[in-house]
Amino acid sequence: MSISSRTALPEAHRLLASLPHAVILLEPGLLIASVNPAGEQFFGQSLRRLAGCKLGDVMTFSDQRLLERLQDYETPVSAREVDVSLKRKGARRIDINVAPVADTPGWQVLTIHDNSAAEALGDDSGGADTAVLRGPEIMAHEIKNPLAGIRGAAQLLARKIDDRDRPLTDLITSEVDRIASLIERMQKLSGRIAPPVEPCNLHESARRAIDVIKAANVKGLVPSAPSYRLVEEFDPSLPPVLGSPDGLVQVIINLLSNAIEASQEAEEPRVIIRTRFASGLQLHTTDSGTPVRLPVELRVSDNGPGVDFSMRDHIFEPFVTTKKSGQGLGLPLVRKLVRDMNGRITHERDEEAGLTHFRIHLPLAKETRARGLLRRRLFS
Repeated sequence: MSISSRTALPEAHRLLASLPHAVILLEPGLLIASVNPAGEQFFGQSLRRLAGCKLGDVMTFSDQRLLERLQDYETPVSAREVDVSLKRKGARRIDINVAPVADTPGWQVLTIHDNSAAEALGDDSGGADTAVLRGPEIMAHEIKNPLAGIRGAAQLLARKIDDRDRPLTDLITSEVDRIASLIERMQKLSGRIAPPVEPCNLHESARRAIDVIKAANVKGLVPSAPSYRLVEEFDPSLPPVLGSPDGLVQVIINLLSNAIEASQEAEEPRVIIRTRFASGLQLHTTDSGTPVRLPVELRVSDNGPGVDFSMRDHIFEPFVTTKKSGQGLGLPLVRKLVRDMNGRITHERDEEAGLTHFRIHLPLAKETRARGLLRRRLFS
């Protein structure tokens, strides 16, 4: 079949606009001539502001030798795990590919794959984390029984000693409770059976989480007597998402409480919770391989100092924490809950705005259900 007898092919600029990765057209001298929408999002600037700028002025390479190689416009360049610093967004770790434009000397096409977002939006099933967390699931019964015995013995001992020594038995009891609580959280994190999902209203879950955060009678959820301003930016037109209502509440509580605590170092602590429709995100599910779109975004932002750059690639890993008394299980549990809903979570630091963003992307309930019905019809 000839091209003329088929539907007309999309124009080149429409194809570039549909790509999820940043594409930058460079003219001689490494000047930015054009970028696609993903490129504008990557740089945090519009094409109007980027056009005519030198690449090195908006993106600084940790290894300047790479920038020198790009100046050889006749040679393709491919590099992985490159550390760069963006003028408006701070540090990033990216993969890049540069190729000369055919029959146009000095012009190049640069494509960028942002690894910081790709890890969280990728199709991996979290196997490494699961392997790390299998221990508590296997040993929980063996550990909890002795702990119960130790706690009971401490309580019996407390009845036979004087008040001067009773703080020691209280210490034993509290430490046993702390260890038991830690094991319980680890069991939840290593659980292999995902809770059932259903169509749910994202804003109802967000509202429940906000009410819990604001209720000062829930011990340990938020820092004592925090001062902060909570800004709500909800899109009321969003359709239902496919998820777990209780799981979403837990996820949002964790993110809000972290944001509140992080913002306490700011002069005027501020936390923003926002929902919006973000088209274009896709996820290939691990069970069937069917593409599932993740167009609904919930973002929790704070104006705290942000996570140290050396730890940003590891904050969703177990036992990684920036808190003095933290256990490093909150964000890994959040990621597991989100992934159990076929969603993804990402972390981003906007240095220019002074904000840290945690973004959750979720599938639409209607679309996901329709795909499931179609699949059952085709393969039943």
